Amino acid sequence: MKFFKKARQQVVPYWEGSFTHSFITELQAGTLDPAIFRFYLIQDAYYLQHFTHLYTLIAAQTQEPELKAYALQSAEGLAQGEIAIRHDFFAELNISTTELAATTIAPTTYHYVSHMYRQLVEGTPHVAIAGMLPCPWLYQEVAQQLQQRKSPVPIYQRWIDTYSGADNADDQRAAIALIDRLYDQSMPTEQQQMLAAFRISSQMEYSFWEMAYHLEAWPKGAKVDDTKQR
Repeated sequence: MKFFKKARQQVVPYWEGSFTHSFITELQAGTLDPAIFRFYLIQDAYYLQHFTHLYTLIAAQTQEPELKAYALQSAEGLAQGEIAIRHDFFAELNISTTELAATTIAPTTYHYVSHMYRQLVEGTPHVAIAGMLPCPWLYQEVAQQLQQRKSPVPIYQRWIDTYSGADNADDQRAAIALIDRLYDQSMPTEQQQMLAAFRISSQMEYSFWEMAYHLEAWPKGAKVDDTKQR
């Protein structure tokens, strides 16, 4: 069985759950709280910065010419496409570099990025790229579904348009085909690592919607009596 079929079978609750998550359904309906979308964009800026860096690291470490070319192309595509569009969103919403720097990275955002780096540090470029696949693949499928009914909020519709185009669908099919081939070339242990990396990233994708929707913050910890510390 191909990698993409095995991978999708193990993440149904998270993958299909993303289509019906309140963040997504309210974004399409136009009822999503702007504060939630703003928080999402700021967290996503941190995520995309590291996502792009991971592509360059994979390109530097892999011995597979096709994977190297894909990783470099993906990093360049992010810089010219998705990240550039995000800058337009920031300008429209008056999200300044000061606000970006001052906003604490949420636990889910931090853990998701850390998970992907770990796949490269403790695994292989094959494992790392498998862990990066859910993000672009899921976004393309979610946006394609949302495109069937337009959002009445222009900036939400532009978010949908970013991922729903035919070119993006072609890119995801090519990426899936590449990772299928890498999976077939890998030893059984590495294959299992690839599937595990994909599964955790898919879980984190669902958690990312949750994080944004609930404006997730780090726990404050127990209240300490200062007088007892003296």
